Amino acid sequence: MTSMAEQERFFAFDDDQREYLRAGLAAEEALLSPYATRHADAVYERDGGRRHGDAPGEPSDVELVRPAFVRDVDRVLNNAFYNRCMDKTQVFPFYQNDDLTRRAFHLQLVSRISRKVAQALRLNVALTEAIALAHDMGHTPFGHGGERMLNDLYRKHAGRCFNHNVHGVRLLRDVATCNLSLQTYNGILCHCGEKAFERYEPAPCESFDALDAMMEHCYQVPGSSQDLRPSTLEGCVVRICDILAYLGKDRQDALKIHVLTPETYPMRGELVGENNAQIIQNATANIIKNSIDKPYLAMDPEVFESILRIKDNNAANIYHSPQAHEQLDAAIQPMMEQLYERFRADVKAGDESSYIFRHHINNWVMQFNEGYVDKWSPDDIVVDYIASMTDDYFIDLFNFLYPDQAIPRSQLYHPYFYA
Repeated sequence: MTSMAEQERFFAFDDDQREYLRAGLAAEEALLSPYATRHADAVYERDGGRRHGDAPGEPSDVELVRPAFVRDVDRVLNNAFYNRCMDKTQVFPFYQNDDLTRRAFHLQLVSRISRKVAQALRLNVALTEAIALAHDMGHTPFGHGGERMLNDLYRKHAGRCFNHNVHGVRLLRDVATCNLSLQTYNGILCHCGEKAFERYEPAPCESFDALDAMMEHCYQVPGSSQDLRPSTLEGCVVRICDILAYLGKDRQDALKIHVLTPETYPMRGELVGENNAQIIQNATANIIKNSIDKPYLAMDPEVFESILRIKDNNAANIYHSPQAHEQLDAAIQPMMEQLYERFRADVKAGDESSYIFRHHINNWVMQFNEGYVDKWSPDDIVVDYIASMTDDYFIDLFNFLYPDQAIPRSQLYHPYFYA
């Protein structure tokens, strides 16, 4: 067995090394904008709502290498739900095409764009990254179509609304028990980029009680999650960069599967540009120009109007296209209804042979969340399970449970080799 002395020899820093690391963190913090969020500002629920900076004594060796929001990033990445985003639809659900954007790649794109903006504005890059990497983790299989269907079922049975941003906080906080900071949870909750603003100014969220109240309002009032504003500038950065990450990329994907053609792809003369690279470069530059040393993010009205035009064009020609919706209402909706009803009954009956127990509750959730089944209603647990599914798992599970109703993949998917 390894002794404590041996562990310290290999893994503990000496005084000079600690001073080197402290100096590095101090230098990094000295460069931050007065409007940036400091690691010492991080608030954690398991510490009774105490700010990280209120902790007594010198920072530990772990804290010197992984300050508060850096640990949030690690906790987001190192859980099974993040890995599942690799097989969740972004826009087009039934295409076997490895070049189409999936949910995990979108998370990375938002993270990369957000980090660049945060660094330029001297904000906390680690907090920005934590929010960006987690912001869409509450998404269902089959994108916004799946979200709409699960919302309908949740409202029918529980009288509550399902929103992917609210569920992202629930997923990381109440299911995976990641113990993220209040600031990271708030950024996830308030990220929704479907509604754009010319100016983004933080709104207070000073406690977990305030976060709970915001979430409950979203559960009760349809559409309210679109109007939330992040409590930090870092969260505001993620919210606008969420739009920039999908604006041009979704157009590229639409071109790949012929939803758009080379003739209809460009938006000639748009101020922010015609392709993905131009949109990201020009829009981020304008945001940075208008936001340096400001307690808010802003862009010029002309740039904002250009972004809105592209957004509206995408909605009309991509998000409302038949390719973005095919098979969802005809095939996936009845499948989801059957699975929801079946697993709801299984949870009520405590049927541990059911796959909601075998692949969700007992497989790993209960390993670190012992009170999960007793604390939450059957509807909450079923929503957790279905929302966590990948597209492929959802289809394979249904076909396995209902072989007489199974839908072959050849009937659902456009194959790799379609014309």
